[in-house]
Amino acid sequence: MTPPTPAAPEPVPSHTIAGVKPPEIKEFTPRAVITAIGVATVIGASYPYIVMKLGFGPNISVVSAFFGFIALGFASKSYNRWENNIVQTAGTSAGQVAFCCIVMAAFDLLRQDPTVTVHVPTLTGLQWFMWLTAAGVLGVFLSVPMRQHFVVDEKLTFADGVAAGETLIVLDSKGAESREAARSLAAGGVLSGLVMIFREDARLLAAAWYRIPEKLALGATGAAMNVGLSWSLLNMGSGMLVGMRINTSMLIGTIAAWVIAPPLLLQSGDVPHMVRREMLFWVMWPGVGILIAGGLTAMALRWKSLVSTFKNLSGAKIGAGDFPIKWVVWGSIVSAAALVVVQKSILNLPVLYTVLAIVLSIPLMLVGIRVLGETNWGPISTLANMMQALFSVIAPGQIIPSITSTGVTASVASGSEGLMQDYKTGYMIGSTPRYLTYMQLIAVPVGAATVSYVYPLLARTYGLGGDNGLQAPISQRFVGFATLLSRGIGALPHGALQALLVASVVGVALTLLEETRFRKWVPSPTGIGIGVLVPGSAIVSMFVGGLIAEFWRMLNPKQYELHVTPLASGLIAGEAIVAVVIPILVAIGIVHLQP
Repeated sequence: MTPPTPAAPEPVPSHTIAGVKPPEIKEFTPRAVITAIGVATVIGASYPYIVMKLGFGPNISVVSAFFGFIALGFASKSYNRWENNIVQTAGTSAGQVAFCCIVMAAFDLLRQDPTVTVHVPTLTGLQWFMWLTAAGVLGVFLSVPMRQHFVVDEKLTFADGVAAGETLIVLDSKGAESREAARSLAAGGVLSGLVMIFREDARLLAAAWYRIPEKLALGATGAAMNVGLSWSLLNMGSGMLVGMRINTSMLIGTIAAWVIAPPLLLQSGDVPHMVRREMLFWVMWPGVGILIAGGLTAMALRWKSLVSTFKNLSGAKIGAGDFPIKWVVWGSIVSAAALVVVQKSILNLPVLYTVLAIVLSIPLMLVGIRVLGETNWGPISTLANMMQALFSVIAPGQIIPSITSTGVTASVASGSEGLMQDYKTGYMIGSTPRYLTYMQLIAVPVGAATVSYVYPLLARTYGLGGDNGLQAPISQRFVGFATLLSRGIGALPHGALQALLVASVVGVALTLLEETRFRKWVPSPTGIGIGVLVPGSAIVSMFVGGLIAEFWRMLNPKQYELHVTPLASGLIAGEAIVAVVIPILVAIGIVHLQP
């Protein structure tokens, strides 16, 4: 009897395989560092407008890679992907620092709020620079040891990092397969960029003759609860990369929180109106519960791996590829001490409050990295809201500590997520992690200086918090939570605290089930939590992208393996590039946005 032919092995995704750098290639060169500082300045200047206007921060890694390709390509014929990765790392780092303009805006909104009776200090540009630099550098140092665990051992997706890595490879490749991949990336980028331009939220005068609607609402409450299909190819590209288990889990969270729960909450009287903002303040608590409980449980189950990671790093030498753990320890101590001094001298914040904010930010940072790695959504504002809830107990009735602790968490989470994306890109192409860490540390003060200068200009030019200005939705939520929670944890809506506790238990249970042989059938608690907290229209579009990729894989596995990553990366890159370029054109007066 002829033995059965063994089944073909499952294709290994390219982004889970470690790349190799030729030994003769230099990556941390003077021209790469100079170019990186220039790109970091551009990204740091343009990113605050995007965050204040859109309410989220699109992927800037790919944008930085394109800027680096243009600058290095014109400067030298010996361009290579490893030098360009130094450049995109700097752009990512500066953008993550610039994202923390949400804290600057929160202070301004507090001063504008007539119901706030406490004194809200006005910080100078130099003071903001000191705060952003200390907090940003701390975030980098705290996250360095996590590379081995999240990127190498668990091989989490980090879709934006994959998109940046694929872009670097395509820009620096030759051969038939590389040309095909380049065409897929270019096609995805052009299509995604055009959709972004003609979408309603772009509001370009040049596109006024036709606008693609923001979303197609689904269901009776879809319009009110923001559940539907978002016409964002960036979201669809992300869904193509993160996989159907995570996509399905996120959809479960969206349906539970935004389709099933609202009518029940309205009927019970726990939420008085069918208004998304009011519903969010209730459903976010079980969402936070399942997200954080699941993340912390996963970390606890892998404690041996974490210990091994630190032991391996403790022996790292300066000449090795990893950043030495001794530098991590001393860098964390020095930057934490600097943050304590800055917050005490500028904000008169008790030393204990700053220390507690730093300590509590570490587990939240670990949860944030896991969530980003699995879903491509960085839950920075959610983690910051969780810190606000903790400080409503630590410093009851005090608004300034609530906002400041939020800033510490946001900065640490933002810096760690940016660095992990860069590590993922570096892992794909074989960059030296130590050099990527150097560049992050150099770019943090560059981004801090830029945003400290640019943000006040934007606030004065466009206005803050109004219907026609920079709405700053994340900052408005910080301020709303701070003022509400200043009345104590009892100010939470009826039943929300109990829902948080129940969801936390569910998060622990699902994480434990993930460790069994039934894993592929168990919903991801991380995915469910993101589905609760992220607009449903974005989740539905990610699910659609995942379905397209899954059908593609079943119909033509070979073409899928060759094209899915570059195409999805192009879909992510096109919208991200347009989202960064538009504010630059607005700032120099070439483009005007309709109100």
